[in-house]
Amino acid sequence: MKRYFPFFLILIILSLTFIFPSVDYKDTGHPNFNTGDIAWMLMSTALVLIMTPGLAFFYGGMVNKKNVISTMLQSIVCMVIITVMWGIFGFSLAFGDSFYGIIGNPSTYFMMKGMLGNATWKAAPTIPLLLFAMYQLKFAIITPALITGAFAERIRFNSYIIFLVLFSIFIFSPLAHCTWHPDGILAKFGVLDFAGGTVVHMSAGWAALASALYLKRRNEANHAPARITYVMIGTGLLWFGWFGFNAGSAFGANALAVTALATSTTASAAAGVTWIFFDMLLGRKPSAMGTCIGAVVGLVAITPAAGFVSVPHSLAIGIISAVVSNLVVEWRTRTSIDDTLDVFPCHGVGGMVGMLLTGVFASQQVNHGNTTGNGLFFGETHLFIVQLVALVCVSIFAFFGSLLLLKITDMISPLRVSAEEEEQGLDISQHGEKL
Repeated sequence: MKRYFPFFLILIILSLTFIFPSVDYKDTGHPNFNTGDIAWMLMSTALVLIMTPGLAFFYGGMVNKKNVISTMLQSIVCMVIITVMWGIFGFSLAFGDSFYGIIGNPSTYFMMKGMLGNATWKAAPTIPLLLFAMYQLKFAIITPALITGAFAERIRFNSYIIFLVLFSIFIFSPLAHCTWHPDGILAKFGVLDFAGGTVVHMSAGWAALASALYLKRRNEANHAPARITYVMIGTGLLWFGWFGFNAGSAFGANALAVTALATSTTASAAAGVTWIFFDMLLGRKPSAMGTCIGAVVGLVAITPAAGFVSVPHSLAIGIISAVVSNLVVEWRTRTSIDDTLDVFPCHGVGGMVGMLLTGVFASQQVNHGNTTGNGLFFGETHLFIVQLVALVCVSIFAFFGSLLLLKITDMISPLRVSAEEEEQGLDISQHGEKL
């Protein structure tokens, strides 16, 4: 039965394409489409998509040689599974008509209905609604992929697929709706998350910590990165794609996109150089791995703040996040927590630092759409309190919600591979392939 069920789901999807062709044309009058904005958002959508293969290289180079293919595939498979889900009901869960500011109505855009014609999204009135949906899809793809670094080298592939589906439905979609839908409870509360510090990095970081605790330590203590060159390639692809991630979240080819692009690259650079200099301060050699991790941490931390802070403050965010994440990585190594690739110290902690520093450095002079207020640096406290309360609430929801989903997944299909399969390596035991 287990063999037949997945393909049976494919047949159901095939049937839905005949029942719901979604060819209805929506005419809202005179659209305000801007070809420059459309061109930039098409490019941004492609840029964000390339981040997932970049992440595959980034993670794949860090694991043992016998687990490179399985680790990379865990990222790539998100591209196919989440895309299908998004087209059927995922976009509706995140951006459909609001149920109490918590989740979207799955029928609002079921099977992408209402996407033809000149329909738009409220926050992006100069681009077609379908383009907005495809752009947001790329965020939905990379979020569960980020978690995979925490349970690398010990999770069954079939069970992972079940978990990523459950995570996308019950963790990512509610957080996206709460934060980015105009009627979402966090949006109404005044939370600032320009491009996903809360929705993407904190949710993935806390899910990673829950996964590391639930699956416990690997049986093999030795950890030798297979290809540091892969890590460097992955870093380049991530940094490149992050311009779509952050600058694209301005939803247009405008001055705000320029600001987000500038703050993103400066924060990443500051974090990368801070990481290696901090390593040297602690008596370590400056390493390629450390430089790459630091650069990514800077990108993570600037994500919620990219369109709300100035370039000098983006440098501060990069420097502070690198030091904090470095210290948490060092702390993690002295515990029994086996977060294989330090997803929580880098993405979870980096996202939280970025969210709090948004409450410190955000300026309404940078983004006039920021109606919550200025940050602590400018003598105001309201925004910082809003960010702090949201951080606590999102952390509790993402961590305990992920623990529950892991338990449910484990009941459906055991999460961990056997000791023999782990020793053999997941490339062979799960996929019958090897480098």
